Amino acid sequence: MKNRKIKLILILSTILLCLFTSLNIFTSYVKIKKTVEESIANQSLEAAHSIAASIDTDAYQQFLNNPQENDYYWKVRNYLNDARIKLGALFVYTLKVDNPEVSIAMITGMPKEMKEGFGIGVVCTVPAKHVERAYNGETYVTEVIHDSEHGSYLSVGAPIKDDNGTIIGYLGIDISADTLNGIKGKVIEDNLFNFIFNGVLILIVIGSFLFLQRWYQKEVAKEVGATEDTYLAEIKTLITSVSSLRHDFTNHIQVLHGLLQLEKTDQARQYLSSLSKEVQAIKSLKLNIDHPGLSILLQTKKLTAQNHHIDMDFTLSQNDFNKIKTTDLIKILSNLIDNAIDAAVELPEEKRKIKICCTADESQYEFKITNTGPNIANPDHIFKQGFSTKKHENGRLRGQGLFIVKEIVTKYNGHISIDSSKHLETTAIVRIPIK
Repeated sequence: MKNRKIKLILILSTILLCLFTSLNIFTSYVKIKKTVEESIANQSLEAAHSIAASIDTDAYQQFLNNPQENDYYWKVRNYLNDARIKLGALFVYTLKVDNPEVSIAMITGMPKEMKEGFGIGVVCTVPAKHVERAYNGETYVTEVIHDSEHGSYLSVGAPIKDDNGTIIGYLGIDISADTLNGIKGKVIEDNLFNFIFNGVLILIVIGSFLFLQRWYQKEVAKEVGATEDTYLAEIKTLITSVSSLRHDFTNHIQVLHGLLQLEKTDQARQYLSSLSKEVQAIKSLKLNIDHPGLSILLQTKKLTAQNHHIDMDFTLSQNDFNKIKTTDLIKILSNLIDNAIDAAVELPEEKRKIKICCTADESQYEFKITNTGPNIANPDHIFKQGFSTKKHENGRLRGQGLFIVKEIVTKYNGHISIDSSKHLETTAIVRIPIK
């Protein structure tokens, strides 16, 4: 069920990323087209201002007073036609705007042989809202106009002013939609690399996201597996210890039952007295430690030590040891204490002792485990993987515990040392700095 949810989240995340990527590319495409239109419109408007300023306004006013195809008309028409060719425009023309709704073309820059549709007084297709802007003395830039006769085009207009600043007409320029699309296509083609780069970048981001997510899942699974293994080992030890205690107490009950049946009350009383000491020892297992994982571990090891008749003593600081991950702390102490127990049981019961110190100050944690037992012959090799002082058993991997401890301590920039110089006594010290 959990895997299905994770897969669903991954699929939805991928779909959303692809959707946002497509939307981003589409938005960039639309923005480029709009930017091209605005750029061409502004350039055309500047050209319209320039051409309007070059017109002889006195002569043009005289023409407006009596509009005829005279020499002045053809002179201006040729001039506007030359400007049209140079600009690559569809039309360049002068406008008469005497009302806020309709404009009239007065002189259109076209070759002399083209008379049809380009005479004086032809009604223009400039939309009414832009005619109104011109009527109010403002420049205008239209959207793309779709005309059945001349095709699609964008139109701009700038005022023609006399020496007194009075507007006597407008200079209009129409840019064909084909020209616009050609320029847009060229700009988009020039930016094609950016589109591809953005697309590849997004794919890399998606791939990296999926890779990191997969890696994180594996790391979490590895960490969970290590945690489960660590706690499972301790739980198995605890169950074994409890089972051993249960078995022992069953035997104790049977002995007491036999003594009472034989009416040997004094012996039964003495036997109960000895059992009372063991019960008190079990009660003493409860440790007042702020760290739950450490508390459970030490109680479990204490119970194991009692089963092996080992005297185990604790010195513990009131500290939560939260600068170390619980799993790492358990691995360090579990391996060191297990080694101490294995060494202690090789001595007679009266000599079996283990002392565990877990202390902390402002700069470091210190974990010190001292045990009685045979001395280590080669302390320099003790941290090598596969090295063990114990006898090899079929099917059981030896020499991993201290190697694991060394790796964990190194991860925290700590230090571990083993001192086996005293007769029948070994001390392991782990110091981990607090960052």
